[in-house]
Amino acid sequence: MQVISAPARAGAIAPLRVVMLPAAYSGPDDFVRAGFVGAVRERSLEVDLVFAAVEFAEVTARTVVPRIRQQLIQPALADGCAVWLGGISLGGYLALCCAERDPRELAGLCVFAPYLGSHIVTGEIARAGGVDTWVPRELRDDDDEQRLWRFIKTLRTGPLPVHLGLGSEDRFAPRHRLMAAALSAQDVDAVSGGHDWPTWQRLWERFLDTRLIRPAAPGPLR
Repeated sequence: MQVISAPARAGAIAPLRVVMLPAAYSGPDDFVRAGFVGAVRERSLEVDLVFAAVEFAEVTARTVVPRIRQQLIQPALADGCAVWLGGISLGGYLALCCAERDPRELAGLCVFAPYLGSHIVTGEIARAGGVDTWVPRELRDDDDEQRLWRFIKTLRTGPLPVHLGLGSEDRFAPRHRLMAAALSAQDVDAVSGGHDWPTWQRLWERFLDTRLIRPAAPGPLR
Protein backbone atom coordinates (compact mmCIF):
# COMPACT_ATOMS: atom_id res chain seq x y z
CA MET A 1 0.00 0.00 0.00
CA GLN A 2 1.52 3.31 -1.10
CA VAL A 3 1.71 5.83 1.74
CA ILE A 4 3.09 9.28 2.46
CA SER A 5 4.10 9.81 6.08
CA ALA A 6 4.50 13.24 7.64
CA PRO A 7 5.80 12.91 11.21
CA ALA A 8 5.51 15.78 13.65
CA ARG A 9 9.22 15.43 14.43
CA ALA A 10 11.88 13.53 12.49
CA GLY A 11 13.09 10.44 14.28
CA ALA A 12 10.32 10.51 16.89
CA ILE A 13 6.87 8.96 17.26
CA ALA A 14 4.03 11.27 18.24
CA PRO A 15 1.40 10.05 20.72
CA LEU A 16 -1.33 10.53 18.09
CA ARG A 17 -1.41 9.30 14.51
CA VAL A 18 -4.05 10.38 12.00
CA VAL A 19 -4.46 8.00 9.05
CA MET A 20 -6.34 9.45 6.08
CA LEU A 21 -7.71 7.62 3.02
CA PRO A 22 -8.32 9.57 -0.20
CA ALA A 23 -11.29 10.15 -2.45
CA ALA A 24 -11.64 8.14 -5.67
CA TYR A 25 -9.16 9.16 -8.36
CA SER A 26 -7.02 10.87 -5.68
CA GLY A 27 -3.87 9.76 -3.93
CA PRO A 28 -1.68 10.49 -0.91
CA ASP A 29 0.03 13.41 -2.65
CA ASP A 30 -3.32 15.21 -3.02
CA PHE A 31 -3.50 15.60 0.74
CA VAL A 32 -0.11 17.28 0.73
CA ARG A 33 -1.01 19.59 -2.16
CA ALA A 34 -4.25 20.54 -0.41
CA GLY A 35 -2.33 21.76 2.65
CA PHE A 36 -3.20 19.01 5.13
CA VAL A 37 0.40 18.71 6.35
CA GLY A 38 0.92 22.45 6.43
CA ALA A 39 -2.19 22.98 8.54
CA VAL A 40 -0.91 20.57 11.19
CA ARG A 41 2.54 22.16 11.24
CA GLU A 42 1.11 25.68 11.45
CA ARG A 43 -0.61 24.59 14.65
CA SER A 44 2.53 22.84 16.04
CA LEU A 45 0.50 19.72 16.77
CA GLU A 46 2.20 16.58 18.06
CA VAL A 47 0.44 14.52 15.41
CA ASP A 48 1.97 12.13 12.91
CA LEU A 49 0.12 11.93 9.60
CA VAL A 50 -0.18 8.96 7.25
CA PHE A 51 -1.90 9.33 3.86
CA ALA A 52 -2.55 6.06 2.04
CA ALA A 53 -3.45 5.08 -1.51
CA VAL A 54 -6.53 2.97 -2.25
CA GLU A 55 -6.61 0.60 -5.22
CA PHE A 56 -9.99 0.02 -6.88
CA ALA A 57 -9.15 -3.63 -7.46
CA GLU A 58 -8.87 -4.16 -3.72
CA VAL A 59 -12.10 -2.29 -3.07
CA THR A 60 -14.05 -4.47 -5.49
CA ALA A 61 -12.30 -7.61 -4.20
CA ARG A 62 -13.22 -6.59 -0.63
CA THR A 63 -9.62 -7.03 0.52
CA VAL A 64 -8.77 -3.39 1.22
CA VAL A 65 -10.27 -3.14 4.71
CA PRO A 66 -8.12 -5.98 6.14
CA ARG A 67 -5.06 -4.41 4.49
CA ILE A 68 -5.77 -1.00 6.03
CA ARG A 69 -5.97 -2.62 9.44
CA GLN A 70 -2.85 -4.76 8.95
CA GLN A 71 -0.63 -2.17 7.27
CA LEU A 72 -1.79 1.11 8.83
CA ILE A 73 -3.72 0.66 12.08
CA GLN A 74 -1.92 -2.24 13.75
CA PRO A 75 1.59 -0.78 13.19
CA ALA A 76 0.46 2.50 14.74
CA LEU A 77 -0.93 0.68 17.76
CA ALA A 78 2.30 -1.30 18.03
CA ASP A 79 4.16 2.04 18.14
CA GLY A 80 2.02 3.05 21.11
CA CYS A 81 -0.01 5.63 19.16
CA ALA A 82 -3.64 6.51 19.55
CA VAL A 83 -5.19 6.38 16.07
CA TRP A 84 -7.75 8.64 14.43
CA LEU A 85 -8.80 6.99 11.17
CA GLY A 86 -10.29 9.21 8.49
CA GLY A 87 -11.10 9.50 4.84
CA ILE A 88 -12.74 11.52 2.12
CA SER A 89 -15.59 10.30 -0.12
CA LEU A 90 -14.64 6.69 -0.99
CA GLY A 91 -11.92 6.91 1.65
CA GLY A 92 -14.55 7.92 4.18
CA TYR A 93 -16.61 4.88 3.27
CA LEU A 94 -13.58 2.63 3.80
CA ALA A 95 -12.76 4.33 7.11
CA LEU A 96 -16.32 3.64 8.28
CA CYS A 97 -16.03 0.02 7.15
CA CYS A 98 -12.78 -0.35 9.13
CA ALA A 99 -14.32 1.21 12.22
CA GLU A 100 -17.32 -1.12 11.95
CA ARG A 101 -14.99 -4.13 12.07
CA ASP A 102 -13.34 -3.13 15.37
CA PRO A 103 -14.08 0.36 16.74
CA ARG A 104 -12.13 -0.40 19.92
CA GLU A 105 -8.85 -0.03 18.02
CA LEU A 106 -9.53 3.63 17.22
CA ALA A 107 -9.33 6.85 19.22
CA GLY A 108 -11.69 8.50 16.74
CA LEU A 109 -13.19 8.52 13.27
CA CYS A 110 -13.07 11.54 10.93
CA VAL A 111 -14.88 11.40 7.59
CA PHE A 112 -15.47 14.17 5.05
CA ALA A 113 -18.26 13.79 2.46
CA PRO A 114 -18.20 9.99 2.77
CA TYR A 115 -19.58 7.72 0.10
CA LEU A 116 -22.52 6.05 1.86
CA GLY A 117 -23.66 3.44 -0.58
CA SER A 118 -26.00 3.25 -3.53
CA HIS A 119 -29.28 5.10 -3.88
CA ILE A 120 -31.01 1.77 -3.22
CA VAL A 121 -30.01 1.59 0.45
CA THR A 122 -30.00 5.34 1.08
CA GLY A 123 -33.40 5.68 -0.61
CA GLU A 124 -34.76 2.92 1.60
CA ILE A 125 -33.49 4.75 4.71
CA ALA A 126 -34.92 8.08 3.54
CA ARG A 127 -38.34 6.53 2.86
CA ALA A 128 -38.27 5.03 6.37
CA GLY A 129 -37.91 8.53 7.81
CA GLY A 130 -34.21 8.30 8.64
CA VAL A 131 -31.76 5.96 10.30
CA ASP A 132 -33.51 5.99 13.68
CA THR A 133 -36.75 4.58 12.25
CA TRP A 134 -35.16 2.42 9.55
CA VAL A 135 -35.37 -1.33 10.19
CA PRO A 136 -32.49 -3.18 8.48
CA ARG A 137 -33.21 -6.24 6.41
CA GLU A 138 -31.65 -9.59 7.20
CA LEU A 139 -27.95 -9.09 6.58
CA ARG A 140 -26.15 -11.05 3.88
CA ASP A 141 -22.42 -11.67 4.22
CA ASP A 142 -21.66 -9.58 1.13
CA ASP A 143 -24.00 -6.68 1.92
CA ASP A 144 -21.35 -4.18 3.04
CA GLU A 145 -23.61 -1.15 2.51
CA GLN A 146 -26.34 -2.35 4.83
CA ARG A 147 -23.69 -3.43 7.35
CA LEU A 148 -22.28 0.10 7.19
CA TRP A 149 -25.66 1.70 7.90
CA ARG A 150 -26.31 -0.69 10.77
CA PHE A 151 -23.05 0.62 12.23
CA ILE A 152 -23.99 4.26 11.58
CA LYS A 153 -27.24 3.58 13.45
CA THR A 154 -25.17 2.84 16.60
CA LEU A 155 -22.77 5.80 16.48
CA ARG A 156 -24.76 8.36 18.49
CA THR A 157 -24.81 6.13 21.57
CA GLY A 158 -21.52 4.33 20.99
CA PRO A 159 -18.16 5.11 22.64
CA LEU A 160 -16.26 5.97 19.44
CA PRO A 161 -15.73 9.73 18.86
CA VAL A 162 -16.97 10.63 15.37
CA HIS A 163 -16.41 13.75 13.28
CA LEU A 164 -18.48 14.16 10.09
CA GLY A 165 -17.56 17.04 7.80
CA LEU A 166 -19.66 17.96 4.80
CA GLY A 167 -20.18 20.69 2.23
CA SER A 168 -23.70 22.08 2.10
CA GLU A 169 -23.62 22.22 -1.73
CA ASP A 170 -22.09 18.75 -2.15
CA ARG A 171 -23.93 16.80 -4.84
CA PHE A 172 -24.28 13.94 -2.35
CA ALA A 173 -25.52 16.21 0.47
CA PRO A 174 -28.91 14.44 0.89
CA ARG A 175 -27.10 11.20 1.73
CA HIS A 176 -24.72 13.01 4.07
CA ARG A 177 -27.66 14.55 5.88
CA LEU A 178 -29.03 11.06 6.54
CA MET A 179 -25.82 10.22 8.38
CA ALA A 180 -25.70 13.61 10.11
CA ALA A 181 -29.18 13.01 11.52
CA ALA A 182 -27.89 9.80 13.12
CA LEU A 183 -25.15 11.66 15.04
CA SER A 184 -25.09 14.16 17.86
CA ALA A 185 -25.08 17.77 16.68
CA GLN A 186 -21.56 18.39 18.01
CA ASP A 187 -20.23 15.58 15.80
CA VAL A 188 -21.28 17.28 12.54
CA ASP A 189 -19.47 20.16 10.83
CA ALA A 190 -21.10 21.67 7.74
CA VAL A 191 -19.49 24.39 5.64
CA SER A 192 -20.40 26.05 2.37
CA GLY A 193 -18.84 24.10 -0.48
CA GLY A 194 -19.08 21.16 -2.82
CA HIS A 195 -17.45 17.79 -3.36
CA ASP A 196 -13.94 19.17 -3.85
CA TRP A 197 -10.56 19.66 -2.25
CA PRO A 198 -11.00 23.33 -1.22
CA THR A 199 -14.02 22.30 0.84
CA TRP A 200 -12.21 19.32 2.35
CA GLN A 201 -9.18 21.45 3.18
CA ARG A 202 -11.39 23.86 5.13
CA LEU A 203 -13.09 20.96 6.91
CA TRP A 204 -9.65 19.58 7.82
CA GLU A 205 -8.58 22.82 9.44
CA ARG A 206 -11.81 22.96 11.43
CA PHE A 207 -11.34 19.33 12.49
CA LEU A 208 -7.86 20.14 13.78
CA ASP A 209 -9.13 23.18 15.68
CA THR A 210 -12.17 21.52 17.27
CA ARG A 211 -10.90 17.99 17.88
CA LEU A 212 -7.12 18.06 18.23
CA ILE A 213 -6.43 21.52 19.67
CA ARG A 214 -9.43 21.85 21.97
CA PRO A 215 -12.33 19.51 22.74
CA ALA A 216 -15.56 20.09 20.90
CA ALA A 217 -17.99 22.26 22.85
CA PRO A 218 -21.60 21.19 23.33
CA GLY A 219 -23.86 22.09 20.44
CA PRO A 220 -23.26 22.12 16.68
CA LEU A 221 -19.92 23.08 15.19
CA ARG A 222 -19.93 26.52 13.58
